[in-house]
Amino acid sequence: MFIPFFLKLKDARVPVTLREFLDLLEGMEAGLADFDVEAFYYLARAALVKDERHIDRFDQVFSAHFSGVEAISGMEVNEPEPLPEEWLRKLAERHLSAEEKALVASLGGFEALMETLRKRLEEQQGRHQGGSKWIGTAGTSPFGAYGYNPEGVRIGQKTSRHRRAVKVWDSREFRDFDDAREIGTRNIKVALKRLRRWVRDGAADELDLPGTIRSTAEHGYLDVQTRPERRNSVKLLMFFDVGGSMDDHVAEVEELFSAARSEFRHLEHFYFHNCLYESVWRDNRRRSTRLPVTEILRTYGPDYRIIFVGDATMSPYEISHPGGSVEHWNKEAGEVWMGRMTAHFRRVAWINPLAEPQWDFTQSAILMRRILDGRMYPLTLSGLEQAMRALTR
Repeated sequence: MFIPFFLKLKDARVPVTLREFLDLLEGMEAGLADFDVEAFYYLARAALVKDERHIDRFDQVFSAHFSGVEAISGMEVNEPEPLPEEWLRKLAERHLSAEEKALVASLGGFEALMETLRKRLEEQQGRHQGGSKWIGTAGTSPFGAYGYNPEGVRIGQKTSRHRRAVKVWDSREFRDFDDAREIGTRNIKVALKRLRRWVRDGAADELDLPGTIRSTAEHGYLDVQTRPERRNSVKLLMFFDVGGSMDDHVAEVEELFSAARSEFRHLEHFYFHNCLYESVWRDNRRRSTRLPVTEILRTYGPDYRIIFVGDATMSPYEISHPGGSVEHWNKEAGEVWMGRMTAHFRRVAWINPLAEPQWDFTQSAILMRRILDGRMYPLTLSGLEQAMRALTR
């Protein structure tokens, strides 16, 4: 049972090792999770998962592999496997109230419940909805999903409605941490924190506890010492593609911008459309007020980090040819202006809200990746971490 589970985790790209698998077996031999499926779940997760980004994939594999323990599908029940009665018995004893236990006893006890379940699984050959006998949904049978029975065993239901049945592992409370998923502000901030260079500047208004202890010991009286607050000194310029196909990604980009504003003290932002040309703007409401890119190159030094945010979806001519812009006549190709930016600013990254597999089907995205020497990253937790590492080099 455990070796196939270990191999399925590796297939799902959960980085488990043989040493961690042996730790799980040692925990089982020590009796840490005897007849307690919930304890086994937490033991397995603690032993095999070392990064919160992989918990969601672990939950999916656990649910699929141990479905015979708590979440038996009611869709196909041709050859049911024996149910682990002791595990279900222990879990039922743990979750049922005193009144529910009394009702189970009045109906024949847990043994009668499990025996009836076996018979139903043997007799039923297909999906059933409603009613009070067959295993299906929206009924009053002790088995099935989306119905009601106080001593029920949930089968094929992903969430609890009455909090009366055995817990299933399909809740997947950690799905937002998966590094392959698009992410929200709470995780964007975690990824952006990798781009840090701490300095102490400004007024000395933070308590220096080690300094206070040292000075007090030296002078023989309480000598409070303060120091400047430690701040992130990284300087960042962000350029956001707006309009057109980027309208589909407004929510994700807003989350990224909000997180960046809270993480970086030295942050300036600008807007462009599709590709960078000779000018950008700061306010979309007054788009006619433009700032020449040459002024940006003169104003900000090479120590600034640059992040472009856009889907890189446009006509290839907007990048490669003069006059290719859809909004105005550009005397020089977008590729020329991007080259000037990458020559002046050594640390440049492009964050793309489109899923990475789609990039190879868009000629403009291929061209932009070539201009940036491959420094294009998806708007996912993993992608942002890669971008932050590239900007720290």
